[in-house]
Amino acid sequence: MPRPRTPLLSTGRIVETALTLVDAEGLAALSTRRLAAELGVSGPSLYNHFRSRDQIVEAAADAVSAQVDLSMFENGTPWREALREWAASYRAALRRHPNIVPVLAAGPGRRPAALRLADAVYGAMVEAGWPPAHATSVGALMRYFIMGSALGSFAGGFVGDETAYDPADYPHLGQAHLLAGRQEEIDERAFDTGLRALLDGLERQYEELTGTR
Repeated sequence: MPRPRTPLLSTGRIVETALTLVDAEGLAALSTRRLAAELGVSGPSLYNHFRSRDQIVEAAADAVSAQVDLSMFENGTPWREALREWAASYRAALRRHPNIVPVLAAGPGRRPAALRLADAVYGAMVEAGWPPAHATSVGALMRYFIMGSALGSFAGGFVGDETAYDPADYPHLGQAHLLAGRQEEIDERAFDTGLRALLDGLERQYEELTGTR
């Protein structure tokens, strides 16, 4: 039989399939055996591309980091607006792949796209005039906020049973059973509110540090 024009496996195809599996069923569902079955290959063939399951998970996580837009840090966008646009893009990527967020929350490690992201944010802040130590803090603060917003939903944490929150015990939660039904709206508004508050505070610090108004 003639040799196929394209190889049955590629690094990109493995990562894409792994991420699809994690998106659908969670990290616990990802094993080399399950992944090989999804790809229609034998398990050992994966090791021609990755040494272990952990390395596949790292690559899948980095594929999500690669989805985050960094162009605002390269085209001269003022630092506050750049952070706002980047935060929105970052959160959107995490919301598309919520089951991989715990891996990303552990830090960039050696993942190339995650390191490029950290480098872009830090570099842009220093270039904008933030002292290096404060630029590090800005990047860390933004990351905490964005990751936290993607790790769970405040509104989604309430049940839809109107009898669940007895006014005798929780006098201010009479409408809490309605929150889950408005989860997306509430979470979006909370993110926007928090982001605006963070940026307002950072702008005041920037003015104090740089003597600008």
